[in-house]
Amino acid sequence: QIESSAAVAPRIAVWTTFTPDHLSRHKTLENYYNIKAHLLTQAELQIFNGDDPYLQKNAPARFSNAYWTSVKGKGDLINSKGAYIENGWVVFAGEEILPANSLRMVGEHNQQNLLMAVAAASLAGIGKDAIASAIANFPGVSHRLEHICTWEEIDFINDSKATNYDAAEVGLNSVAAPAILIAGGEAKAGDDTAWLEKIKAKTAAVLLIGDAAAAFAKRLEEVGYSNYEIVETMERAVPRGAELAKQYQAKVVLLSPACASFDQYQSFEHRGDNFREICQKLANG
Repeated sequence: QIESSAAVAPRIAVWTTFTPDHLSRHKTLENYYNIKAHLLTQAELQIFNGDDPYLQKNAPARFSNAYWTSVKGKGDLINSKGAYIENGWVVFAGEEILPANSLRMVGEHNQQNLLMAVAAASLAGIGKDAIASAIANFPGVSHRLEHICTWEEIDFINDSKATNYDAAEVGLNSVAAPAILIAGGEAKAGDDTAWLEKIKAKTAAVLLIGDAAAAFAKRLEEVGYSNYEIVETMERAVPRGAELAKQYQAKVVLLSPACASFDQYQSFEHRGDNFREICQKLANG
């Protein structure tokens, strides 16, 4: 798409992350980077995620006048221009714009997205009050670390779109420990090693649903994790998750299945909608 858009010259261009992809077409990582970078050279203003290792290492030489962002604070900015988080506030051009916790979406990657959005909006001439209002009222993305409700200080989060191990690992990495995890469904092939390690590090208990429940239980046992229950259905998982959250003083019940949904649902959206409905019934008494 970029290669066929030679005349595109945006006023503001934002580069969020850079990871190896499409190398069968582009052959080398450097070539892939250069193709993407060409689009930004045609922009009047550029914004880079300074927390991305590849961009941090390679972009400053070509984009010496760019704006940068960092969730780690002002000291980690590539230059003095950009957006960062300091003392719980999003700061751009030295001005506090909004509290960093205004965005309801969890995870460091979403804090990075917040900074880039604030930088882009500010450069587009939007006032800080309008930016703060828009962020505070943004509901998030359905089924991707979607905050459903808070019940008795326990957050219920819908990550139904996490249909493989990598996505589910990101989900776990984005919530506070200890968490109660709901996982399972129609299993997919893949390497579950990092996901299992994240379960051991972040969860107080795991509730297993769907066709993959028995296989997941076996894998958990194999890595020395025994605090799981096979509950089979979402209708059982949510209230049991609430009970266990109280028992273990967990602040989060997370649906992040690491599986497709077709054993019990029409789609991951259907699964997430079911989770939302049950959570809201619980919260409403």
